[in-house]
Amino acid sequence: MSRLPKVVIVGYPNVGKSTLFNRLLKQKKSLVHHLPGMTRDAVSAYCTLDDRAFVLIDTGGFFDHTHDPLSSLVRQKAWEASQEADLIILVIDAKRGIIPGEEELYVQLKKLDKPLLIVANKVDSLEEEKKLIGDLFRWGEVIPLSAEHKRNLDELEKFLLNFLPSKLTETTSENSLRIALVGRINVGKSSLVNRLVGEERLLVSEIPGTTRDPTDTLIRRYRRQYTLVDTAGIRKLSRTKDGREKVGIIWSQKTIQKADVICLVLDAEEFPTRQDTAIAHLAYESGKPLIIAVNKWDLIAQEVKSTALLEKIIRDKLDFVAYAPIIFISARTGRRVVKILDLADEVYQQGLRKIPTSQLNQFMHQLIVEHPPLSRNKKRLKLRYMTQVGVLPPSFLVFTSSRLSLAPSYEKFFLHQLGRHFNIVGTPLRLYLKREATQKKR
Repeated sequence: MSRLPKVVIVGYPNVGKSTLFNRLLKQKKSLVHHLPGMTRDAVSAYCTLDDRAFVLIDTGGFFDHTHDPLSSLVRQKAWEASQEADLIILVIDAKRGIIPGEEELYVQLKKLDKPLLIVANKVDSLEEEKKLIGDLFRWGEVIPLSAEHKRNLDELEKFLLNFLPSKLTETTSENSLRIALVGRINVGKSSLVNRLVGEERLLVSEIPGTTRDPTDTLIRRYRRQYTLVDTAGIRKLSRTKDGREKVGIIWSQKTIQKADVICLVLDAEEFPTRQDTAIAHLAYESGKPLIIAVNKWDLIAQEVKSTALLEKIIRDKLDFVAYAPIIFISARTGRRVVKILDLADEVYQQGLRKIPTSQLNQFMHQLIVEHPPLSRNKKRLKLRYMTQVGVLPPSFLVFTSSRLSLAPSYEKFFLHQLGRHFNIVGTPLRLYLKREATQKKR
């Protein structure tokens, strides 16, 4: 299986790299913000044009800024991506013109001896094209375009089609299991991805809010593909002053909806916090299979390392996600981190479970004999029969002769017993009631 070519987009901050990335990808994946420095990690995605496939990579701005302590790390990651590229697209803000730092960057990129294309962005008309980009032609081939308004985007796509191999040579991330790593800030999500990948792919820092873009990382294990989605740490927006971090938090919440499996990462030294509970609620409401990974297990003193005790604490505080398996890991040492992939496969398959109607009704009739159902106003409710109506999450429809709804406590009990009876773990269950139409006597 041959490797897909890598096309890397580089440039200074606020020249439109992320906008161009999203246009080529034809979806909003890389976050765009009017403030510089929105992108930090290299954001990659599988992209197709006609019958061509490639990995498209958006990088952080190539600059050193004294006000951003992470700027040197961002620059390093962008440079590493450039060294691995098969084609480099250098984006220049045509309206601003070339600045001295970009001259130096161009020289450095040329020394890599890789195909290099210059894109003059923010050129909104033919008049601007004639006026703004003349100086850039001394660097080589230039494509003037406006990523924001899609002007001349087809010219860039034609260039890519001529450059890329003519066949889809590799299975893309569409066939992989998407695992979204979610949690509070600084619980070790990026470190966990780096450990699973086996290299320092993502930025790791003690500074809160290091990760902003949801970042996809594709890995293979035993011919199985997984896409690890590292997300921004989720905290209350009212506690966030930086607008770029707010955008990252909002996007992390949306990423949960697009995942196949959610891995909630907790900090072993401080858990579960109120924010952990809020994030767990997001996972539950999404209906996605869930794993709870307690990170930094290596930092816990040996005398208090009782997994049974700590698991009980988690279960008591996060009782509404009691279905989720709990694993104690260390991203720093690598202890048990690979087990996350095994669990992800298991809980995803659990979410696809289908139970025969006959077995469901046998379970239900036995349960209501021992524990008669009650409605919200404490009245007895007659349940007639049930059937499964969906997966991911497994969803069940119960027919009743009444308009009344189940008491929340009984519904919770019913689903808990259902999960236990059929040994369904790692996925939430959904229960719906429907009044059975009664036939009038003639």
